[in-house]
Amino acid sequence: MELRPEQLISQIGGQALAPVYLIAGPELLRVIEAADAVRAKARADGIGEREVFDADGRDFDWGQLASSFNAPSLFSARRLVELRLPSGKPGKEGAEVISDFCARPADDVVLLITAGEWSKAHQGKWAEAVSKVGVLSVAWAIKPHELGDWIERRLRAKGLRAEPAAVQRLSERVEGNLLAAAQEIDKLALLADGQSLDVAKMESLVADAARYDVFRLSEAAFSGQPQAVLRMLAGLRAEGEAVAALMPILIRELLLTAGLSRVQASGGNLAGEMKAKGIWESRQAPFKRALQRHPDPRRWERFVAEASQVDRMAKGRADGDPWLGLERLLIALSEAQAVRLLVRGAR
Repeated sequence: MELRPEQLISQIGGQALAPVYLIAGPELLRVIEAADAVRAKARADGIGEREVFDADGRDFDWGQLASSFNAPSLFSARRLVELRLPSGKPGKEGAEVISDFCARPADDVVLLITAGEWSKAHQGKWAEAVSKVGVLSVAWAIKPHELGDWIERRLRAKGLRAEPAAVQRLSERVEGNLLAAAQEIDKLALLADGQSLDVAKMESLVADAARYDVFRLSEAAFSGQPQAVLRMLAGLRAEGEAVAALMPILIRELLLTAGLSRVQASGGNLAGEMKAKGIWESRQAPFKRALQRHPDPRRWERFVAEASQVDRMAKGRADGDPWLGLERLLIALSEAQAVRLLVRGAR
């Protein structure tokens, strides 16, 4: 069967454990919490033995996993066998091992598979085999318009009540970061003292938990979110962050995308190049959006040059305000028409 992670969590306590669980998706918090629910149920059922296999590369020995299914339990009547599959793709040999287990589940084994990557392309016969005898639970990323409902449900689960405007304010503060939202809601459960939360109360109890770091800043710019870029820059500056500390990662991302733009312009395999560069599927969307806005490789060369100039400003090697330079660069990156902000001859 297929269940949302939240459904799995709410139902698992009252049911017998299935032979196999596949919990996958880009929303890490939802994957972690659903997997934790399976582990907790296993402990409650007296399963005291746990084996963990990390299939994070081509050298993984699938035969070792298959042998584990048939090995006797040493310390308890049943075992929890965990397979960590970061890519969500077991390959031919792994798919056969998992499918064989699903066809003839071992009586003393509960198999828990977790994966960070997932899309419709992942749902092959082995995943279908899991869903037939066990549970498939995909933790899709929460969309911006879904975040408010997710926060409201989590507040209710913690015994908290909040006005819609207060929920919206918390949504704005956490910038789509579910882990930050969960942490703030846990804190609210301790501090709210049973009170209904309005906007003023929410602001007094919740820190500005938005993850104003360079990774999210880069993601917002590449995704075409100029307003989010401005908010994050303001937050970074208010926190006393230095522009020079932000530039190495940003320059690396720009150089990477400049290379992708050349592959795209030459008609090459963009998806294959992203994979070769270590950009997992869950991270590809911002790069694709940025390349759609700026398809000309010369534009990316200009962005790299501009970033280098900002870096020199931040280190005192060039005249100019590095914060202003960084703001212009990121807004130009996030909005095609704003490239004119780069006055030194940008295309």
